[in-house]
Amino acid sequence: MLYQIHELNRAFLNPLTQWAEASSKLFTNPISPFAHTPYSQRVAAGYELMFRLGKAYEKPEFGITSTTIDTRVVEIEQVTTKIKPFCKLLNFKKVIPQGETQLKQAKVLLVAPLSGHHSTLLRDTVRGLLPQHDVYITDWTDARMVPLSEGAFHLHDYIYYVQDFIRLLGPDVHVISVCQPTVPVLAAIALMATDNDPKLPKTMTMMGGPIDPRKSPTEVNNLATEKKFSWFENTVIYSVPANYPGYGRKVYPGFLQHTGFVAMNPDRHAQSHWDFYQHLIQGDDESAEQHRKFYDEYNAVLDMPADYYLETIKTVFQEFHLPKGTWEVEGKPVRPEDIKTVALFTVEGELDDISGPGQTQAAHDLCSSIPANMKQDFVAPGCGHYGIFSGRRWREIICPKIGEFIKAHS
Repeated sequence: MLYQIHELNRAFLNPLTQWAEASSKLFTNPISPFAHTPYSQRVAAGYELMFRLGKAYEKPEFGITSTTIDTRVVEIEQVTTKIKPFCKLLNFKKVIPQGETQLKQAKVLLVAPLSGHHSTLLRDTVRGLLPQHDVYITDWTDARMVPLSEGAFHLHDYIYYVQDFIRLLGPDVHVISVCQPTVPVLAAIALMATDNDPKLPKTMTMMGGPIDPRKSPTEVNNLATEKKFSWFENTVIYSVPANYPGYGRKVYPGFLQHTGFVAMNPDRHAQSHWDFYQHLIQGDDESAEQHRKFYDEYNAVLDMPADYYLETIKTVFQEFHLPKGTWEVEGKPVRPEDIKTVALFTVEGELDDISGPGQTQAAHDLCSSIPANMKQDFVAPGCGHYGIFSGRRWREIICPKIGEFIKAHS
């Protein structure tokens, strides 16, 4: 019922947000007489803030149209390589004119989180990898857009999707997982190793993920352990309303996830919106645009399939099956110690408040059969969770290290 109430509320607010957007333009457009009245900037700023607080945020575009290789600008074409009911595999293909030498670059499978935000959250990650790599990314589908006829989506389905993509691109592929997918990606590769799969990847890079959430538990980890499993079942799971293709599907709605994101740092978000208002009044267009870009991404959320979400809560955050060695995927044991030929690189942020220090490093102990010269670990100093895959530290420190690791193990 809560989901239906939310949709009614959105429908009710839609005329108000449209009016606020139009009013903001009325007080900023130079041909409008209202733009030349006293306090017009303050009025316009108030209307735009109202518009942005009330509007619905759609999935953003990657917007990556080119990259620079050495000093050469190369066009990028976004290509859909494979379509599955709950995910598309995208390739950022470099367009090299006929007659010119075609690039031979290492293939990278970037596994994006299915944890609330769209894969476009890794836009900066893709940009950083593109100059030296042929980049593919998992673009997860909003569960409310998947008809019930496509069936359910479980944690083991996530693992099978990753395996399918690895086999499609392998064996000369390098897998990078960011945050939540580090766990199912490690399971996917472990199961392939147990079966002696010839399409095993060359390397696996795991960034800021909950391999062992018992180490340096964060507020996110504590929430999962303090609440009973039944609380998650009864409190955050709802059915998709009739105005979406996935009508009737059980999901963890994006709007509830967004509420949780904001609740973790409410003061910081309130200050950010106040600063945005001040930037508009002062005419600081650059800072205002940075705010818009950040919240266009941050506020765009998707619904997660209920089965997948609940199984992740139980398996990863409550019962710790992976680090305890008790995880079975449809009867098959997950044995990271069976991985012998896949090089491992773990990356953590010193100040990560989502996946605490040590949680990702735990992969090294689990993957005990990988030779020491095929393992590497890096803790980014002064770096928070988002900083390990976006921003200056990602571009200048972390991305080059990953590039060197991939090159060394190609």
